[in-house]
Amino acid sequence: MESNRRARPAPARVAMPAAARMAAVDMPIIPVIAGLVRANPGTISLGQGVVNYGPPVDVAAALQPLQERPALHKYQAVSGMPELVEALRQKLRVENGIDDQAGTELMVSAGSNMAFLQAVLAVSDPGDEVILPSPYYFNQEMALTMVGCRAVMVPTDQDFQLDLAALEAAITPHTRAIVTVSPNNPTSAVYPQGELAAVNALCKAHGLYHFSDEAYEYFCYDGARHFSAASLPGAAGHTLSFYSFSKGFGMASWRVGYLLYPAHLFEAMNKAQDTNLICAPVVSQLVALAATRAGRPAVAAHLASLDRVRLLVHQRLQTLGSLVSFVPTQGAFYVLLRLPAVADPLAFNRTMIERFKVATIPGFAFGLEPAAGNYQRLSFGALEPSAVAEGVDRFIAAVKALC
Repeated sequence: MESNRRARPAPARVAMPAAARMAAVDMPIIPVIAGLVRANPGTISLGQGVVNYGPPVDVAAALQPLQERPALHKYQAVSGMPELVEALRQKLRVENGIDDQAGTELMVSAGSNMAFLQAVLAVSDPGDEVILPSPYYFNQEMALTMVGCRAVMVPTDQDFQLDLAALEAAITPHTRAIVTVSPNNPTSAVYPQGELAAVNALCKAHGLYHFSDEAYEYFCYDGARHFSAASLPGAAGHTLSFYSFSKGFGMASWRVGYLLYPAHLFEAMNKAQDTNLICAPVVSQLVALAATRAGRPAVAAHLASLDRVRLLVHQRLQTLGSLVSFVPTQGAFYVLLRLPAVADPLAFNRTMIERFKVATIPGFAFGLEPAAGNYQRLSFGALEPSAVAEGVDRFIAAVKALC
């Protein structure tokens, strides 16, 4: 016989919380600003840090090996295709002066952001500390928080250069690494060779890793020169160098970057990469190989154009007079501006987008306290020169009206 028992009501659904470590991570500001831009058609975005050109190679030709070698549709080596790894090692010798690569490994990843996360997983445990000069690149702070590490912020000086004494004073028994980003995002500062050498020596003396983020290596102006800390004698055992195809080669959506790191971390790095990625997408590696072989000369004209746009941006911003202060751009393609303080910086950005149809990134995303001023990062890399000029004019009009 069928049961006459009534069916029990389904239990009430209980909202399950996200992991506490993720709750501690701030939402990235780029998607927030991008959402506002999409909601306000016609807005010129001077926000996202990309360039206005694409890969400097024949992409179709670069991908031809996929048709000729069916095995390329399978998983490839965790650290990267051998041809690309060797080409990148040669690039590091020629362009970065890293001649002695004994005792190092090279890993190709899905962008240098992923390489940074793999490296943090490889060298740190929950509760460890990593020193970030401030203002900092927010994705690095986010990665550290996600894995349970503590990001220790050390302010830079008035020109956004490193404060070596402050860096050393921030070291504790829990410190695992010091991060440098040069050329810098968001400040555009380029750290001199002597300063980077001093940081590298500091790391060696205290048994720390030096994380050297060099994603913007091709973007230097007015005599500033990029320097790779891994080229220093004795640096191989404690230096991790991060590079990207997103910026210099205009390959942001291809998601490919690479990392040179000490060989003793090989097992830990491979565990992290194999778990998160297995291997970087082969299509991206093939285009990256073609770009590497073409080299920096293939993007020289684009770099020269950006330099001209940089000067134009500086000239127009100076018309704001006392309403704005900024350190002239030495590297990358940003201007970090200080405006008079406002009560709600994000509301300021929202108003700029809604009323003046222009977007920048608020400085609090990079660790700058709103009380110190209304900092805004303006990017001049993503658009054609005429659009940048129009965007800067809109920004100037907004500042004059709102400040």
